[in-house]
Amino acid sequence: MTPFDSVLLGVWREACRHIELHESTATIARMLIRHLPIQRIIVREIDTGRSCVETVAAGPHARSATPSDGRAALAPGEMRKLLVWSQRQELTAVAWPPSGVDPLRKLVPSGVEAEILAGPLVSQEGRIGVLLLQAPPSVRFEPRHRLMGRALLEPFSVALENDRRLRELRALREAAEADKQSLLSRLGRKELADTLIGADAGLQPVMERVKLVSRSDLPVLILGETGTGKEVIARAIHTQSARAAAPFIRVNCGAIPSELIDSQLFGHERGSFTGATDQHKGWFERADGGTLFLDEIGELSHAAQIRLLRILQDGYLERVGARAQIRVDVRIVVATHQDLTLMIREGRFREDLWYRIAVFPILLPPLRERGQDIPALARHFAERAAIRFGLAPRMPAPDDIAALLAYPWPGNVRELQTVIDRAAILGEGQSLKVETALGVSPGVSPIVVGLLSAAGRVAPVEGLPSSGLAPLDTAMRQHIEAALIKTRGRIEGPFGAATALQINPHTLRARMRKLGIDWRAYRTAIGQMG
Repeated sequence: MTPFDSVLLGVWREACRHIELHESTATIARMLIRHLPIQRIIVREIDTGRSCVETVAAGPHARSATPSDGRAALAPGEMRKLLVWSQRQELTAVAWPPSGVDPLRKLVPSGVEAEILAGPLVSQEGRIGVLLLQAPPSVRFEPRHRLMGRALLEPFSVALENDRRLRELRALREAAEADKQSLLSRLGRKELADTLIGADAGLQPVMERVKLVSRSDLPVLILGETGTGKEVIARAIHTQSARAAAPFIRVNCGAIPSELIDSQLFGHERGSFTGATDQHKGWFERADGGTLFLDEIGELSHAAQIRLLRILQDGYLERVGARAQIRVDVRIVVATHQDLTLMIREGRFREDLWYRIAVFPILLPPLRERGQDIPALARHFAERAAIRFGLAPRMPAPDDIAALLAYPWPGNVRELQTVIDRAAILGEGQSLKVETALGVSPGVSPIVVGLLSAAGRVAPVEGLPSSGLAPLDTAMRQHIEAALIKTRGRIEGPFGAATALQINPHTLRARMRKLGIDWRAYRTAIGQMG
């Protein structure tokens, strides 16, 4: 092994050791000074997208200033000539001063008054850079120096490629962080994780069951009224399980048209039906290794229930239009606000599927039974509203808390968030207009209206009143009827009652059937009034 071979081995070691290119370049330059007549090594990157050449590292001093001409624009003709030159992968001597017609003249930064050895740095993906070996003043490179310089092109190509990828990763990380902050701002959060308010109070029994079931892969059935936070509990089960690093996929079964449920859940093959132009992975495949949360499970069609049962039994699925079976490893968590036992008796839900999904049921209490959590929830939503709307943070006053405790909350936690958002907007960052926000809610209990009309005279209470409130079904009926009057009996669409109440149309119809509300009566009555 010649002395230079030993040096070249050290060059490779340094090129692959350091993450930062300027550190590698500085160290290598100090190593080569004893074998090559060089004053400085300069690494330039040619950006074909921006049509420019830019200095990315220079040595021997790691922190020394790079040449004054850090970036130079390239005309289309100059770029083409450089690409042709780089394909030859040769080391070229550039005399100083370079000729005005020399295609390599833009490679040499201004302020350099010495002979330069220039060699192309080419990656596997075709991205190129240039290695410049600058001689001391009045020194000329000999043929043997060119041979040594040519041996440096490959390790510096690897070092430049690693540096480029590192910069791309940093840019992606910064973009992801910017997107995250933008998302958090829109959501009114400081962190992406859902906050479990009441985990040590009203939800303590629920969280104890979550802790128990998270250790296993058992299917979980979450029961509770709309707006009680069933998805938050499902995510808690996932994050506390061994599958926490795998995907968590949430599917609202009631929002998928019946004709597309099979395709969305189980996937389809190209050409399996009109419009199936590509192969499509369903939610089960996307959640493989993780948790699939099926919200509003009671809205699944009978055919979809059969296929879901088959997957739960065998662990295999077939895409629509496929013959081969696919093995999936998915933990199932389902949720519903409906009475599945009643649906079984009515023949609308399969009894065998019920036994599969109801292995470990968790009952989520409505907000009216969690009065002790309302103050903390109100403060949490007030903080989120301030972030989302760009307002000064304002917390609910004691009178506000008393009014919130007096309300029956048919929409549960979701409705509480809506009221606090409305109160923050009405208060314009000066205060929370909780009384006004509650007063404009459709279907407000007359008792609450009376309390609110005596603003300032509402005594703080520790929990929900034990009497004096309308039954929940009555409050819900008032809420839905007010929406139907406002929407002239329309259920779906942007101006329908479901949109106004922020509820799925299928869920609204089910609740109307349970309460005996006929939408046609409202459309007929309004028509007669007109």
